[in-house]
Parts: sequence; structure tokens; C-alpha cells
Amino acid sequence: MSKGKTNRQSTVTRRQFVGAAAAAAGLTVVPAHVLGGPGGSAPSDTLNIGAIGVGGHGAFLVDEIYNQARRMPKGLGGVRFAALCDVDRKRASATIIRKLPAVTNYGGFKKFPKAKQYADFRRMLDKEQKNIDAVVVAAPDHLHIPVSVMAMRMGKHCYCEKPLAHNICEARLAAETARKNKVATQMGIGNHSSETFRRVVEVVRSGAIGDVREAHAWCDNDKGMPADDGKLAWGDRPPRQKPATPEGLNWDLWLGPAPVRPYHPAYHPIVWRNWWDFGNGRLGDMGCHLLDLVFWALELKHPLTVESTGPRRVGLQVAPKWLISKWTFPRRGKLPPVALTWHHGGKRPKLMKQANLPNWPIGVLFVGSEGMLITEIEVIPPRFELYPKKKFAGFKMPPKTIPRSFGHAREWIIACKTGKPTTCGFDYAGPLTETVLLGNVAYRVGEKLQWDPMKLKAVNCPKADRFIRRKYRKGWEL
Repeated sequence: MSKGKTNRQSTVTRRQFVGAAAAAAGLTVVPAHVLGGPGGSAPSDTLNIGAIGVGGHGAFLVDEIYNQARRMPKGLGGVRFAALCDVDRKRASATIIRKLPAVTNYGGFKKFPKAKQYADFRRMLDKEQKNIDAVVVAAPDHLHIPVSVMAMRMGKHCYCEKPLAHNICEARLAAETARKNKVATQMGIGNHSSETFRRVVEVVRSGAIGDVREAHAWCDNDKGMPADDGKLAWGDRPPRQKPATPEGLNWDLWLGPAPVRPYHPAYHPIVWRNWWDFGNGRLGDMGCHLLDLVFWALELKHPLTVESTGPRRVGLQVAPKWLISKWTFPRRGKLPPVALTWHHGGKRPKLMKQANLPNWPIGVLFVGSEGMLITEIEVIPPRFELYPKKKFAGFKMPPKTIPRSFGHAREWIIACKTGKPTTCGFDYAGPLTETVLLGNVAYRVGEKLQWDPMKLKAVNCPKADRFIRRKYRKGWEL
């Protein structure tokens, strides 16, 4: 990896056990020049990372990656945060308290004061091109692909938070760019690496609940949005007030490729994801987490159709407070066609009440010809139950057939160092993200869409095109 001092590492417990597990998982350290690594250095050296968006949630992500890197399989080295970028210097330098659970954390600028600091990711990537091997992207949705694609075109490995992209064309571009440049990638949906997700996939694929032709996912915890009167409400237009931009915030860089508008706390730092110019609402926020389990278990890729129902606010600037989206998927080999439905804002599948299923706030339901499996996502670790309970009393779990993960971030670090593929790389995360964002497109045009994944086009609805791709502000074009 790039030259640089390795972060001080704590003693790893059970080193021999972890090292043996790495060998059992098929990890092989190979020369970097075989993988196209910079400078021909060995992949067991320190992985030098540049992180973009290191305040708020980004601070927790950087901390998680650093902590997981301190417990790497023996012989694979660690990581060093060589360069950090954030448009909001104050947040990136703050001490952060997460209430549930109570965790003290530090913005990246404060946690890694020796790292080079930048406000503009383009300048960081240009100046630090020879000093970093990989990037971590935790900026808002509208900046995910401008950062990720620029970095991958430079040959940098990439870890990007969910959703992978702000729109469908960007998701496809991300997967194509990763493939072309042969870089290690991972989308940030940590549950994908959990034991519970693996067990659910193994149970569904074992045929225990029969053929699955119907699946559901739902999510509560809906957030409001500051309106002009200062109360939490759902507005259809930008706020009228023009407060001063906070000290330390470069608002023009925060906007990036999005249309210019004055700063307002309705956008930054918390509720940007509810505005279409910057985010993708609740579906974009949690859809990749929940629909991932269905995609994985049922081997889904591209839908045939999608339709969405929500408050009739078609074409306006704010994501809906509640939404029901339904995708249909074709037969996949021996697997039957399936209908997948998303619900948020207090909505639930009618079947839950009919079958007396638990009313968990965030969950996934598989409906099979021989039974049902319901998973609760909000608890740690996630859990699942089989219904009818009487039928599945004494159920014997199937064999473990999926390789176990070393941790979501650690899996990516290992991939950067060894060339071993991740389980949520952009080849997988791209189609998942495309499907999630199609639900929003169907809502925004107010029509059922017939989807052509090869052409990235709703063949029956030309007006959907403007939501499938976007115009970029001058100077920010990809």
C-alpha cells in the first residue's frame, strides 16, 4: 500500500484463532502488482485511506472502520487515515454523543489530527492521489457517485454508504466503473454481514417455507421536516428564510452537483435526505438495508414492473411521509416469480394482522407456500421467527452454507489487501440500489412502470427519464 506510518495497533485477542479462520475462509495475500496495487507494494502493508464526510454519521463510520482494522486476521496489517475531507469543519471537529447506545465519538478532524484536511474532495483526490489507496464515502446521497467514480477512475478502492447512488443511472455507472478499474468495493449496509441475515438466507433457500412468491419490508421512525414556521411539518417548497451560513460550513461545496439554493437548517445537517435534490426519503434511507435481505435470499436482480402509492405530491421537492411500493420480478431458474412490497410511515402488510404476526417497527416478511419467516431488523442482533409456530415447533436449522463474515468494514479492508471479493460489492449493490430508487421514480411520476434494465428506461413512461438521471450543476459533471 502507499507509503506511510501505520496507526498504532492494540493487541488483538485470540490472534491464532482469527488467523486460522482467515485461512479457512480462503484469504491469500498476493503481490500488489498482480492486483494493480499502487507502487507494487505488498497488500499486507498499511491501507492508506481518504475519507469524505467525517462529521455526524461519517464520524461513526470512520471510527468503526478504524476499530475493525485493529482486529484484522494475522498478517494483513491495518489502516491509516491519511486524508480527510468535510465541507463542515465545525462538525468534523466536534465531540459527538450518541444517545442510544451512549457512545462518545469524535469527528474525523479531531480523531485523526495528523491526517491532511480538506473541504473539497476533488482537491483532496488530486493532491493525495499518490498517498491513498482507498476512499470511504459518507457524504449525503447527491455526492456519493461524484466522489466514488472520481476515486475509482484513479484506481482507488471504494467503500460507499447506502444508497450507493442518488439516481439509477449513477448506480449503474458505479458498478461499471468498479468493474472496469478492478477495485474492491463495498456498500455500507452492515446487517448484510450479520449472522442473522446469513441464517435467514439459508433457511429460505433450504425450502423450509416452500416457494416464495411474496415478500414485504416495512419501516417506521419517520422524520419530519422544519417548515417556515419552525415547526416539524412536511413542506412542498424550499424555506423562505435565508439564515446566515454557519461558521466553518462551505455551502457551495455542500451543494456540489445539486441546484443552487440558499443555506437553511432544513437541509443540513440532518434532514437533507427528505429533499429530492439531495436524498431519497425513507425508502432511500432504509430500503437498501431491508430489501437487501430479500434480494440475497431470493436471488433477485432487476424488476419487471414497479408502482408506488403515497400522498399525492407527484413531482414536488419533498419525499412522501408514507409510501407503499411494489416490484414484480421474473422467474430466476427454478425460482418462481415474486412480488416485493415496501411500506413506510406506519403502513403494514395486511397479512400481518390476518396471520397474527408480531408488529415489529422494522422488519422483513417472506411468504412461502409452506409457511412464513419474519425478521426484526431494529434489535441487535436481528432475530427471526417461523410461522405458523405450531408447524415449526422443533424446527431443525439447515446447515451453514454461506461463508461467515469478519465484519462489514473488515471484509472490505481484506478485499483491498488480498483481492478477495466482498459480499456487498457494487456489482451486487448496484442492482439493489437501482431497484430501491425505482420505487421513488414510480411515486414521482404517479404511474406503474414497465422497466427495461438494459436501456435503463421505463418503456411506457418517457417522463420518468428525468428522475432516472439528473442534470449536474456546471463544473460538477461526471
